[in-house]
Amino acid sequence: MQQGVVGLAAYVYLDRTGVKPAVVKKVQEKSPLDPDNFVDFKLKKVEHYNHNTAKYIFELPNGEASLLPVASCVVVKSSEGSPAPLVGANGKPIIRPYTPISPSDQEGEFTFLIKRYEEGKMSKHIHELKPGDSLAIKGPILKIPYKANELEEIGMIAGGSGITPMYQVIHHALSDKSNKTRFTLIFANVTAADILLKEEFDQLKAKHPDTFNVIYTLDKPDSTWKGYTGYVNKELIQQHIPPASLADKVKIYICGPPGQVAAIAGKKDGMKQGTVEGILKELGYKEDQVFKF
Repeated sequence: MQQGVVGLAAYVYLDRTGVKPAVVKKVQEKSPLDPDNFVDFKLKKVEHYNHNTAKYIFELPNGEASLLPVASCVVVKSSEGSPAPLVGANGKPIIRPYTPISPSDQEGEFTFLIKRYEEGKMSKHIHELKPGDSLAIKGPILKIPYKANELEEIGMIAGGSGITPMYQVIHHALSDKSNKTRFTLIFANVTAADILLKEEFDQLKAKHPDTFNVIYTLDKPDSTWKGYTGYVNKELIQQHIPPASLADKVKIYICGPPGQVAAIAGKKDGMKQGTVEGILKELGYKEDQVFKF
């Protein structure tokens, strides 16, 4: 009887205090994305960002995370069930790459920040999607494997929507309390209204002053702009980006419009990197120090 009373008391205590046995969370081992096949994902919601850009948040099944490695992207095409499938002049599906900006371990959804280009068929298609519609997505496509503290310095040069892979890397790296790599980002845009993720970058700079700096430059600033103006040039890079003399301790990432990439680092050769040309070649950077997204 006494033993039963003790057991009852223990039960009452647990019930009243709300203490429950620990639940061991199952470790997710596989991404819901497929690197070999397109999978339809449903659009959960759209968040307006600025005059030509919006956040597109897609559902992930069963509360799973995307588990996309850093740095990687995915490719997208219109869903098979789309009332107006997006195809090119050759009749084949139009496929375009995009980089998610949400953390790879975020559960239940993943997010893209997508700018609408009037000449861009895919960006226009995505901007016409409504919550409940689907987009076919395949990935991940690994661009360059990021390894924590592998480098002393990473210099980044981005233009327009080419900022998304930079944000993916920076957000991931600075979320690691053991990070010692210093990141310096030069971000070029046409006007102040075109600067994507500025609030996020400014917050990261304030929180991590020793390991992150961002420099903005505008082609067409208004009278209130206090920052740099004009295209990214040799002087701006020399002033802010870590030098080639750091050898294997530095890497330069670049992503932006083809003309900008060509002028600064040389053209990409299709899916290949191509040789380093332009301003970075003048400044002495070698092929193994530069990566073009």
